[in-house]
Parts: sequence; C-alpha cells; structure tokens
Amino acid sequence: MTYTLLIIGALVLLGIVAALSQRHGDDDTVVVADGCASCNGDNDQCEQECMMEAATKPIEYYDDEELDVYAGRESDAYSDDEADEFREVLTTLLPTDVKGWNRSLILRGINVPDQIKDELVMMME
Repeated sequence: MTYTLLIIGALVLLGIVAALSQRHGDDDTVVVADGCASCNGDNDQCEQECMMEAATKPIEYYDDEELDVYAGRESDAYSDDEADEFREVLTTLLPTDVKGWNRSLILRGINVPDQIKDELVMMME
C-alpha cells in the first residue's frame, strides 16, 4: 500500500512539474505581418510566405517582358550586353518596386545576372 501511494504521489508531482514547465517554456508568438510590404529581409519566414502568396497570384510585369527569353539561364551565363538589359530595367524602377521585380523574375524562372546582383541587393536594402 505504501508503494502505491508513493507511485501515485510521484506521478502527481511529475504532472505538476510538466504542467509548470509548459506554462513557462518558450513562447511561440505568431507575428502577423501587415502584408508583404512589411517584410524587410530580417525575417526569412515573412519572405517565404510572401513568395508563396505571390506564386498564387498572376505574375506582375514591370515593362520587362523582353527578359522572358532568359528563363532557365544560369546567373553566370550572361554576357555584359545581356546584363545591361536587366540593369536598364533595374535603374528605371522605383525603390519600392525592386523587391517585387525580383520576385517577378524568380516566379518567371529568370535568374538575375551575376553582373548586377550587387546593385540589386543594394537597391533592395
């Protein structure tokens, strides 16, 4: 009988400890973004969710339909003249449109030429 009470007491104590540790454990707070405009590059989950959301919508073009011929090309396979075509579009964009343009290229299967990646990243920041 004593062993039974000890086992029951131990189980109750273990249950209390488990319940307390869950209450004071890590808080998995869900951050609700105000849309993709609030993604600033610091939160990979926000960027990923925006890409998934963008994939379900029609692709937005930025007067750059001529770049579709480069779909599937590796980023290191562009000539300087071809990279200048991308640079021309990039330099005419509003700063607020640069991230959207990059998403548009990704969704269209177009890799940005290595020659302009630094410029693109600087404009996205």
